[in-house]
Amino acid sequence: MEKTRKEKRYSRLYQQIGDLILKSSNNPLSNMATINAVLYHKMDYFFWCGFYLLQKGKLQVGPYQGSLACIDLPAGTGVCQAAITQKKTLIVPDVEAFPGHIACDGRSRSEIVVPVYDESGTIRGVLDVDSRELNRFDETDAAALEKIVHLVYNPSSFSEKNL
Repeated sequence: MEKTRKEKRYSRLYQQIGDLILKSSNNPLSNMATINAVLYHKMDYFFWCGFYLLQKGKLQVGPYQGSLACIDLPAGTGVCQAAITQKKTLIVPDVEAFPGHIACDGRSRSEIVVPVYDESGTIRGVLDVDSRELNRFDETDAAALEKIVHLVYNPSSFSEKNL
């Protein structure tokens, strides 16, 4: 998808998600479920879209859309743990080339993982998105998804001008 078209789509999705969350939710899990449903059904290259949440030092699957997920991700390995350790969004063009990649579904070829921070700035988990295509995610995805996941714990930050 061409960059301008992708930016416009993300802008519309941010508006839709923000409106839904502001009107009806004060629960981070509900916000995550809403985000997943909208993204998974509106972004045709999203093969799997979900949250992994930190629970007693390990990552456990939270709300998601797509094929069956790994319930627990081993500590210290995988893209999700790397994004938390590095405190930044990671774009993986080819999951087979990422050391320690955890293959929950062998059809996944590329991935983007975005840390999720609560209102105090503590990382609570990650948004993990997979594609069946190599090199599917870029900086446009990263910037938009970072703003969208900010709504999980900070829905009052929603502004039509934020994306």
